[in-house]
Amino acid sequence: MLDLELTNAVVAITGGASGIGAACAEAACAQGAAVIILDRDRVGGTALAERLAQAGHAALFVATDVANDAAMATAMTAAGTWRGCIDSLICCAGISGPVGKPVTEIRDADWQSVLAVNLGGLFHTSKYALPLLERSAVATLVIIASDSSYLAYPGMAAYSASKGGALMLTRALAVDHPRVRVNCLCPSVVDTPMSRRDLGLTGDEIARAGFPVIASERIATHALFLASPVSSPINGTSLVVDFGFMARPAFPQPEFADAPPEGSRVAHKEATGLADN
Repeated sequence: MLDLELTNAVVAITGGASGIGAACAEAACAQGAAVIILDRDRVGGTALAERLAQAGHAALFVATDVANDAAMATAMTAAGTWRGCIDSLICCAGISGPVGKPVTEIRDADWQSVLAVNLGGLFHTSKYALPLLERSAVATLVIIASDSSYLAYPGMAAYSASKGGALMLTRALAVDHPRVRVNCLCPSVVDTPMSRRDLGLTGDEIARAGFPVIASERIATHALFLASPVSSPINGTSLVVDFGFMARPAFPQPEFADAPPEGSRVAHKEATGLADN
């Protein structure tokens, strides 16, 4: 296992009771970090913290709601009291909201709910976490966004708008708080309870969905890398995790009349822009 230099680091994780957040908590503990699990799911968060503690790890659960400013102020006070500072914050809390609906069919309450959690939650969390992070010499903040920060999937306007905001907030935080490295992770479909519910698929079915799906444990590894001192030169940017699909054209490959034989050395040089002049 790669040493991410997180031994004894304090890592706080919002949405840490399940999905990507829980995977991040387990991955952080495996690296020797102490974890603070922040979630509104009291049952799931308590159970995870107890399981990690029984395995010999330092874990604290704090019940909170990222959409509530006062709740996050209280939660971060509790987090800071536990170990005195936070070395890394990984923001995983999020909801998908209405899916499969165009804007004209989205209720205002549903729109506001998505923005309150996915964007407002990042604001409230970072607002109260940053003073704790700035006590650390190796402070990092990682925002779990989505490839929807760049791409608009049909029927996901609210989610896409919130994730686009998350990407821009990442950059703004990096500029405003130079003592904290802030980066954004933008995966495509990840195998989580939320994704299964939105797609109407079970665990076995999502693995055979007809498109590549990322394991939450894999995303946790990427998030921990960005959170660790190992990635110290990386700041104020985003990492898209989508199997390279965003690099491909949206339209079918055209048939060129003078195209060289597929696989030939000339074809490769022309495709890569390295053809001889």
